[in-house]
Amino acid sequence: MKLDFDTLNIVLLALMLASAVWAVVTSRLLMAAVGLALTSVVLTLVLFILKAPMAAVFELSVCAGLITVVFISVISLTKSVNDIEAHEIKMKRIKRFIFLPVFLVLAGWLLSVKALHLGSHEALPAESATMQEVLWFTRRFDLIGQILVILAGVFGVIVLFKTKHSVDGETKQ
Repeated sequence: MKLDFDTLNIVLLALMLASAVWAVVTSRLLMAAVGLALTSVVLTLVLFILKAPMAAVFELSVCAGLITVVFISVISLTKSVNDIEAHEIKMKRIKRFIFLPVFLVLAGWLLSVKALHLGSHEALPAESATMQEVLWFTRRFDLIGQILVILAGVFGVIVLFKTKHSVDGETKQ
């Protein structure tokens, strides 16, 4: 059975979407890390199909490899909580981030409006384009996405390693 190009793209998109949703909705951190690694592996396949081998190798080695190892290491350093504590933490998080959906919709709208201006430069001829010209003139919108992913990772690590101060002044990890 031979898959045509469109069917292959649909299958890969469905796999990537399913693994990303699994990574987000699972309640176990280890399974979320595995889901994120699987999403990265599928994205690597997509990048190879799109003839971007350097991006695919970077995605596979850094995102599917290194980041997964870092996540699993951090997960092994955290303590588990019981169901009651988990419910309390979830309710606090919901209260703290109730504004987030509105913020994301506004940010998405702003980025979609600005995307028209970010990609307005003409494509550079392949033989004269340097890496800097390609990144800053034809791939600006991709850079914004990469910056947002890096910031999300930094803030995630900050939240994981944040110390909590108890009422009596002792510091808890």
